[in-house]
Amino acid sequence: MEYKDYYKVMGLEKGASQEEIKRAYRKLARKYHPDVSKEANAENKFKEVGEAYEVLKDPAKRAKYDQFGQYWQEPSQAHQQQHHQQYTDDRGAADFEEFINSIFRHRQQQEQPFYEKGQDIHAKLTISLEDSFLGTQKTLQLQIPDSDAHGQLDYKLRSIKVKIPKGIEDKQQIRLKGQGGKGSAHHAGDLYIEILIAAHPMFRLHKKDVYLELPISPWEATLGATIQIPTLAGHVKLKIPKLSQSGKQMRLKGRGLPGQTPGDQIITLNIVIPQRDNEQVNKLYEQMAAIEEFNPREKLGVGNDQ
Repeated sequence: MEYKDYYKVMGLEKGASQEEIKRAYRKLARKYHPDVSKEANAENKFKEVGEAYEVLKDPAKRAKYDQFGQYWQEPSQAHQQQHHQQYTDDRGAADFEEFINSIFRHRQQQEQPFYEKGQDIHAKLTISLEDSFLGTQKTLQLQIPDSDAHGQLDYKLRSIKVKIPKGIEDKQQIRLKGQGGKGSAHHAGDLYIEILIAAHPMFRLHKKDVYLELPISPWEATLGATIQIPTLAGHVKLKIPKLSQSGKQMRLKGRGLPGQTPGDQIITLNIVIPQRDNEQVNKLYEQMAAIEEFNPREKLGVGNDQ
């Protein structure tokens, strides 16, 4: 029997690890498989690679091969090797199928055409805070990679409808299975869409909680008041306690983004002074200054002396 250098066949050094042998076999079997290869004499090379792998993957056979070279088989085994040559080739293909998760499909000669999963696609979609609160549907225009029948990569423009669920948070992902790039056998990848929630003119979002800075007048802060405030679901009434300070936070339970555990709306009070000079109002403030012995800087260790 003609001696074959199995390491040379597989492009390996003699000290190659079992993992390197597996990787080399996977690569070469893809390259020379008759269904997809354009290499000259691909079928014979495919069988040669399978034969080499059958020996090198088996530690016992490999040890004999390394020790005895072309005489690694005992005479009694030579006839058995010749009788089962086709079985050896089939076993090689079966091992390859195990390594790459059935990337050959069944055909009449018990060979299987190679296919690859298409490319996963990642995209970003910006929506409004109201879209997240109410849920909506958007349409994306994307250039999706698509392999033709010969495995050549091309790009096609596709319109993809995306359902935005209620309560989706900023930077969460939506996965659309099978909406990515097409593989060589139309085994499509997935489309991953990262949702970005645009800045809002009134609200600030943190996870599912919605924050609102609420301006109130000095008299509302002092006397207390019931006022209307905006929420994502519309206006509601809020009771401001007497003697409220700037920076005081109030919570509206369940008024944030919806979900299994809905978020809240957090209101921060901000006392605002009227920006116009009113003589009557000024006199009232002068009366307050004369009557009320209030030192807002007491904790700083200073008095009201002018």
